[in-house]
Amino acid sequence: MLAKELRREIGTFTALATVMGTVIGGGVFFKTASVVAANHSANMTLVAWILGGLLTICAGLTSAELAAAIPRTGGAMRYLEYAYGKPVGFLMGWAQLLVYYPANIAALSIIFGTQWVALFHLSSAWQLPVAIICGLSITGLNFLGAKVGGSVQSIALVFKLIPIIFIVGIGLFAPANATIHFWPITTGGNLNWGSAFSSSLLATMFAYDGWISIGNIAGEMKHPERDLPRAIIIGLAGITVIYTLVNLVFLKTLPIDLIAGNQNAAADASMRLFGQFGGKLVTIGILISVYGAINGYTLTGMRVPFAMAEEDSLPFSKYFRRLSPRTYVPYFAGTVQFIIALLMMFMGSFDILTDMLVFVMWVFNCLIFIAVFKLRKTEPELNRPYRVPGYPVIPLIALVGGIFIVVTTLITETGLAVTGLALTLIGLPIYYWHQRQHTQA
Repeated sequence: MLAKELRREIGTFTALATVMGTVIGGGVFFKTASVVAANHSANMTLVAWILGGLLTICAGLTSAELAAAIPRTGGAMRYLEYAYGKPVGFLMGWAQLLVYYPANIAALSIIFGTQWVALFHLSSAWQLPVAIICGLSITGLNFLGAKVGGSVQSIALVFKLIPIIFIVGIGLFAPANATIHFWPITTGGNLNWGSAFSSSLLATMFAYDGWISIGNIAGEMKHPERDLPRAIIIGLAGITVIYTLVNLVFLKTLPIDLIAGNQNAAADASMRLFGQFGGKLVTIGILISVYGAINGYTLTGMRVPFAMAEEDSLPFSKYFRRLSPRTYVPYFAGTVQFIIALLMMFMGSFDILTDMLVFVMWVFNCLIFIAVFKLRKTEPELNRPYRVPGYPVIPLIALVGGIFIVVTTLITETGLAVTGLALTLIGLPIYYWHQRQHTQA
């Protein structure tokens, strides 16, 4: 649908709610362990969350210009296709199909299993089976129809705010069990400052994931040039404050050694703040939040290969575009997505999977930021209902930050980065082979 055919009904408040609802997820409860493990420093942890938020604001403001100018179904995949050609757009879709959505589902299912086992004091041997059951149950629910999946999402949206409200609202005023020095910004032990900081920043990016979709509503806003930057800045700044405060509570409630690498840190902090019963209730709220996040990725993820298959862009497209006769759900695409996620559950940990998907997506994010500069120069007449404020400074900050994340990941986590790139680049020969098959047909 063209931008001029969209009904412009979205105001500032709806846009703001969309921004915050899209980005806030379960990542803040579990990535704290990774950030602290990278630096063993309370103040560097807080700085990493703040800078991660500022980078996300710049990235959201930048990508929204393309979203407003190219409001096509498929989102970022279409921006890249428009700016660089079909192969690059296909690679983005391929990366989402093979890495982004399955890795999110696998990583969050693993976290669900970890939290479930801790909550009910089960043997750690149950962690993987619970993770598999979790992912499978959500895929099954979505096979019942988009309405069922949407209902799960609506319920989870409410529940994911409850733990945050309780943890921040009470935790900030509870007696501190640990002392935090805000200056100078240091690392714990003998860690290298640059390596610790880059790993910390990378870890926060998973919790801020989701901003790429924010600009998709630009074509339906009453005043996108005014309301979209306002919603992005206020919404993402609000999320940055929330995430920073949640981490501040964790850091003042638990000794830093009990947070580093401990994916049950949120549950442990809740137990200390609210006692056994209250802590368990907050943990259940976190579990529902994670379940909802997995549902969101399952719901949207299976529709990426379906959309690509509708254009016959994938091998076996006739299977990927199949819909169930009663619920009209792309069940083949959903099944393939779960199988890939299942393999990832067996092969990777939460941190490995989330770091890999963040790395791969930030490679494409950098291409999106470059596309803003490219199209400003090559297509100055392109209709832009919204233009990134502070051009070229804001896009430049987003691009420099993105390059920093990509390069430092290549240096510090080479195996993970190469694996992510390899899985993505496999798409190129598949794309050209499929194109040749079309030509010969």
